[in-house]
Amino acid sequence: MTRLILHGGQIFDGTSEKTSAGDVLVEDGRIIEVGSGLDGDEIVDCTDRLITPGLFDCHVHFMVDGDFSTKAHAETPFSLGFFQAAERMKRTLAIGITSVREAGGTDAGVKAARERGLIQGPRMQISLTMLSQTGGHADSWEICGAHMPGMTDPHPGRPHPIVDSPEEMRKKVRELIRAGADVIKVATSGGVLSPLSNPKHAHFRPDELDALVSEATAADRFVMAHAQGTQGIKNAVAAGIRSIEHGIYLDDEAIEMMLAAGTYLVPTLIAPLGVLDQIERGLELPEKVIGIATSVAEAHRDSVERAIAAGVKVAMGTDTGVTPHGENLRELAEMSKLGMSDAQVLRSSTSVAADLLGVSNELGTVEVGKIADLVVWEGGSLDVSDMRSRVSTVIQGGSVVVFP
Repeated sequence: MTRLILHGGQIFDGTSEKTSAGDVLVEDGRIIEVGSGLDGDEIVDCTDRLITPGLFDCHVHFMVDGDFSTKAHAETPFSLGFFQAAERMKRTLAIGITSVREAGGTDAGVKAARERGLIQGPRMQISLTMLSQTGGHADSWEICGAHMPGMTDPHPGRPHPIVDSPEEMRKKVRELIRAGADVIKVATSGGVLSPLSNPKHAHFRPDELDALVSEATAADRFVMAHAQGTQGIKNAVAAGIRSIEHGIYLDDEAIEMMLAAGTYLVPTLIAPLGVLDQIERGLELPEKVIGIATSVAEAHRDSVERAIAAGVKVAMGTDTGVTPHGENLRELAEMSKLGMSDAQVLRSSTSVAADLLGVSNELGTVEVGKIADLVVWEGGSLDVSDMRSRVSTVIQGGSVVVFP
């Protein structure tokens, strides 16, 4: 078996504050030694380069790519979306993101295609869709009486997302698990991009969320909550949901609740910025959506900054799909602007994210015995201000990824 050695780099192990000089030896897809003066058959020269674990993005959508308008969905042939997802996955892997949590859209077939080596892309945990109450963030009904096409449209691999009542919630969770969901996603508030829901309004009652978490836990699944409004965030935390996605309107009580419960925050800072970018480029969106997107950016940054300062566990996630795939690493720079050190940002993108997804026994650190998902970056520093330009070599499962 060929022994791959990453030689002479500055190693960030995913847990430390600093780097250390050394080599990483890989065999049979795993890290077998970390040290100095190691020998191997195939050498990756890492002189003046940084070696990190493969990065995680805990919130992506591969079935959209920056244009989430009704027009774009309506004019896309149904099966074309799956081929487009494959290209977007490869784009994501190419920037050093070797694992993702797919937050709605991608089905079990796309995940299986990657696992069987038919397409390139990051390892995936999939949620299939986002559970929503009638009139909630995933309800595609419009005031004209029609249902507008979108990435949560049901099909044989993606169950219908609308549920009302604890009984329906239990059944829907079981349907999602049957269809291959690794994680269950729920909207406990309205959202920016749904014109008939308000991001500040809490959705689902506590008994519905309790039924959701109970059923998911029985099947060893975590729950992630699209939660933007304050009460929706608190309801999710009180129900035992593992992560808050977005967290736009966090108050001090919500932050204290998250700290007490050990709830993770996945900020998706570039998402509202990306919506504003797309509006400037002429993307056709309802006026109400444009107004909401414009109003939330400042509150979002303030909430995340206070959560970081308080010590809430933060895992990197971008909501990419709202923004184009391949721009994910912009999130790292935005996190650093809100008070995180470069090392904290990289831990959030590696070991903390692995903990959130429940895969820290296999991924997230440069450690003997772990799966060899690694990235080599130009320059030896931890500076996260422009990581995209620094990608040198991506290694997944012990093999250097070659992009045709």
